[in-house]
Amino acid sequence: MKTITISTEFIKLQDLLKFANLVESGGEAKELIQDGQVQVGGAVCTMRGKKIRPGDDVCFEGEHYTVSYAD
Repeated sequence: MKTITISTEFIKLQDLLKFANLVESGGEAKELIQDGQVQVGGAVCTMRGKKIRPGDDVCFEGEHYTVSYAD
């Protein structure tokens, strides 16, 4: 599992994909999420604005990601 460090309370799912350089644009993130290609907590998530907080498990293209707060 890869960890993405954030400095805010949460990060939106589409922003996480962009921030982690998993997609090149917000439009690409939107399409992939709405096509059901992203899972949050083991379930397909089609809400691009889903708030991802530390401890949440995001799965994209077979890789798992989580977030943690910057110290």
